[in-house]
Amino acid sequence: MSTTTRSERLPTRVRIGYGAGSVATGAFGTVPGLMLLPYLTDELGVAALVAGVVVFAPKAWDVFLNPVAGRISDRTRDPRGPRRPWLLRAGLALAVTFALVFAGPDVDSRTLETAWVLVCFLAAATAYAFFQVPYVAMPAELTSSYDERTRLMTWRVAILALTIMVAGASAPLIRDAVGGRDGYRVMGVVMAVIIATGALAAYRGTRGAPVTVLEPSPGSLRDQLAVVAAARDFRLLLTTFVLQALATGCMLAGVDYLAGEVLGRDGAATILFVCFVGPALVLTPAWSWLGARIGKKRGYLCSSLVLAAGALLAATARTAPPSMVFAAVALVGVGYAGCQVFPLAMLPDAAAVDAKRTGSNRAGVYTGVWTAGETLGMALGPALFAVMLTFGGYVSSEGGGVVQPDSALSAITWGFSVLPAALTLISLAWLVRYSIEAKDVDA
Repeated sequence: MSTTTRSERLPTRVRIGYGAGSVATGAFGTVPGLMLLPYLTDELGVAALVAGVVVFAPKAWDVFLNPVAGRISDRTRDPRGPRRPWLLRAGLALAVTFALVFAGPDVDSRTLETAWVLVCFLAAATAYAFFQVPYVAMPAELTSSYDERTRLMTWRVAILALTIMVAGASAPLIRDAVGGRDGYRVMGVVMAVIIATGALAAYRGTRGAPVTVLEPSPGSLRDQLAVVAAARDFRLLLTTFVLQALATGCMLAGVDYLAGEVLGRDGAATILFVCFVGPALVLTPAWSWLGARIGKKRGYLCSSLVLAAGALLAATARTAPPSMVFAAVALVGVGYAGCQVFPLAMLPDAAAVDAKRTGSNRAGVYTGVWTAGETLGMALGPALFAVMLTFGGYVSSEGGGVVQPDSALSAITWGFSVLPAALTLISLAWLVRYSIEAKDVDA
């Protein structure tokens, strides 16, 4: 094992540079979950269940690909470090393929148009795996400090929250301003530029950052996955995070439907996103401060309860004034900020405990499994919401404008509120058994 000299506190330039990668992950993680299902059902006229499969399948591919991407990045030998080259290569590929998802030509064939979306989204998901996995692996190598990782994640989550607000709020506005399929095409290009900007900023911002270089772990990928699967605390943390990613995926998929079909207000989707992300921008440092005093696990428990409470309040969307729904979503945003800060700060702790014990670098495999789980949850969220639409009798149509039955409105509301709240509360059964503390991590 060879180690570069590292101070416990990273330079602010490195924190911001690393956090800038969340511009790419935030845009890609948010916009397809928000816009792709409505694009398929209300613009291309694809049945809700089929649309759910199209949204889910490429992300499911990432579940298998992410550990492979982690293994490859662990074994990368480059003067720039094992992770940074992938930020550049995969980040630019992600931007191009994302734009192509919404750039399909009019060929007067629903099957061919759906196939275009599926193939391009699969290519984008592949590029995303090779960007996200190395990116998430970096904190375990940038610092060995338990608390510094929380500070690093505070920057990352703050930038992530800002990206979600900008991308999530502007994507529907761009689409509506241009109108029709051209609106989706223009939106795709704008988001692709945002993704490329984030990837380039992370690549340049982490230049010269201190990095610990460990020898890649011996054995096959299967052997390493078996070791990671046997890590009890990592397994508990991952299960919690996947269930909450599933909850978040449901809510993201439901925003456009809730805004248009239930609230029936122009610009409601943008307001919902501002309400969701605005509190996160303000309160992310507060969650970090709280975690430093009560511990990451307790902070994660508190933020999860706040998120679930806000989601349950949103169940009143069909009867309550829109202002109350917006307030409920703002409460969700308060909890969501903590539900990003804490698990992302706890993940490198789990990888570091393994490296401290073995002297081998499995950070890429750990993060590969982690991002595979997160991707699965975020992919299953829209798919599960699509199932809710199907059971509710949602009517798909080219160009939208169909009056939906009462059962469909109920399905939209419950899929956005009660289902995510239940998933979040269920996830805590695993979180309460997590046991890694600062004394287990710091040298």
